[in-house]
Order: sequence, then structure tokens, then C-alpha cells
Amino acid sequence: MPHFQIDYSANLEERLNIRELCETIRDVAAKTGVFPFAGIRIRATACTHVVMADGNPDHAFLDMSVRLRGGRNMEDKKRATAEIFAAMEAFCAEVMASSSLMLSMEMRDIDPELSPKASSIRNYLSGDNV
Repeated sequence: MPHFQIDYSANLEERLNIRELCETIRDVAAKTGVFPFAGIRIRATACTHVVMADGNPDHAFLDMSVRLRGGRNMEDKKRATAEIFAAMEAFCAEVMASSSLMLSMEMRDIDPELSPKASSIRNYLSGDNV
């Protein structure tokens, strides 16, 4: 049930295909074997009011927060974090080479006792995606 929340400066939409980034993250996250495909949720939100460093409006940022139910071991979480962040860096490489971009990611556990869940998505998935 991992939640991938991407916050980014709205000026990135001119330089980066956010939909493709979300799909890339989904694919890499699934390949890690750490997250069940049916539970992966990725959303991206443009931040329209941003001030960074010296205030230059050309500066951009992309920050991803990954929240997941507790119980995974630290080595798996470290490996997944490294693989996902490497994919983000590769996806953003051209933008980073040509403009100011701050890229970050954080993974943290959700306390399962304080986070009830319900889902019917598996009823609508087919094949190996269940």
C-alpha cells in the first residue's frame, strides 16, 4: 500500500513530462519486489507558490515522499529507495544538466495501527498485476 506523493514546482511542467515520471516510478517500484503492484499509488501535485534559494523563478524542485505500511526490513527499504531515486535522477538528467533543479526523496513507515485501509482494486486488475 505504498503512497508515492510527488510535489514539484509548477515550472517543471514546461521541462518534464510528469505523467511519464509517475509511470517510470510505478514500474521501478514494482520491479523492486518490495511493493505489491496493486497497492502502488502515485500522485503528483504542482506547487504554484514557490520561493527557492535566491528567489529566481527559474529554480525548480521535485520532492517525493513515500509512505508505506510498516513491516518491511531496512535492507529492502534502502535498496528500493536507491533504485527508485536512481530512476528519478535518470529521468530528470536532461533537466538537471540544463537548468536549476533540486531533487529529493524520503521513505517512511506508516503505523499500521493508526492507518485503516479498504480497497476493491484487486477486483479490477488482471493477470500478474493482482
